Amino acid sequence: MSRRKRLLVTVSVALTVLIVAAGAAAALLLRSIDAGIVRSDFALPHATKKPDPGEQNVLIMGMDTRVDQQGKPLPKQVYEALHAGTEDDGGYNANVLMLVHIPKDRKQSVGISIPRDDYAEIVGAPLGVTHSKIKEAYGLAMQQRMNELQDDSSLTPDERYQQARAAGRQAQIETVSHFLGDVRIDHFVEMTMGGFYYVSEAVAPITVCLNRATEDSYSGAHFAAGEQQLDARQAMSFVRQRRDTGVDGPELTDLDRARRQQAFLVALADKLKDQSTLTNPKTVAELVGVTQSHVALDTGFDVLGFLDIARDAARNGVEFVTLPIVEFSTIDGAAVNIVDLEEIHRVTAALLGTAPKAGADGSAGASPKTPADPVAGDRGAEPSASPEAPSAPHAAGGSTGPAPSEKPSSGTTAVDSWDQPIRPGTRPCVN
Repeated sequence: MSRRKRLLVTVSVALTVLIVAAGAAAALLLRSIDAGIVRSDFALPHATKKPDPGEQNVLIMGMDTRVDQQGKPLPKQVYEALHAGTEDDGGYNANVLMLVHIPKDRKQSVGISIPRDDYAEIVGAPLGVTHSKIKEAYGLAMQQRMNELQDDSSLTPDERYQQARAAGRQAQIETVSHFLGDVRIDHFVEMTMGGFYYVSEAVAPITVCLNRATEDSYSGAHFAAGEQQLDARQAMSFVRQRRDTGVDGPELTDLDRARRQQAFLVALADKLKDQSTLTNPKTVAELVGVTQSHVALDTGFDVLGFLDIARDAARNGVEFVTLPIVEFSTIDGAAVNIVDLEEIHRVTAALLGTAPKAGADGSAGASPKTPADPVAGDRGAEPSASPEAPSAPHAAGGSTGPAPSEKPSSGTTAVDSWDQPIRPGTRPCVN
């Protein structure tokens, strides 16, 4: 049975740093995170299960905002590398939503990706909005809280901003929990777009592999086929590309971009596992700095304690799946994904191990399946891409970029479609 995998990178990079940072220098510097990291509380009044100290459900949220956790703009060179506008672009949508479940025995961990355009009930109806894209719960609640606090002279502007963001997190976490069937969420990790750039800069170069040469004027991508090493700017283009604007390039979609992000995380994890990477004081200090400026955690998140849990889970690998959708639709002028909530709850329960065990006929608690429908991609001002990914690679021609290897190494595996699993222990060559 084939399971859809979609690992979105933005906030997942933050978790990857925690998972693989095994060096003593990293552990010592991670202690300094508490001195400056943004933290806030959240509550789940309708969650159906009490906390289990033996397992962990961590919600990863990747924000669309082009500012840091204090609301400050990024340096000009970072905006140039992002190819995503300036601090005035984007917003406070949670464009990455993934529930990472680490079981008690640390085996068969799973990352459950929630398509950001899924049409969902927004818990609390902030600004009077009862239903919308699931990613919008954060921004709606944040704006409502900002409106409530705008005349409160007892608070500084920074305090009002942080309280509003805390309200956004509460609404987003509670909305996701309810959408999944009132599941328990133990912790959250939130990361900004700029955080990814700084992580890439700290550990560059990163080795990736492409099936075909490609270029894209929107993301700034310009790559040859085969294995190649990327700097931070090229890494941003690599993970953001979802179309080819060249003459004879591959036919790409948002699903291929998700696969690029998966491939990049595989490469990033390999780089961070290299002992020399995390015994370099400068590199480790930069990674900790990223966490302090671009990551937010809940007040109960014990970074060093979680490090041990994550290391155990990482030894057995993590499977990433995307929740199914029924169809694409338009509601109130917005393009959304229509979902079957009963199916969402069934699939989630099976993945979390809370569904009834399968009987002799396999009718109850069977392994979840995801439909062949593609997951919705970006729907913005940029031109849309084809709904289907190419079925097979072909030799590159005419495109320039980072120099590829003459021949992929024996450790690479061609991954020809967005729904083909990326197996551990190999470097995937993607579209």
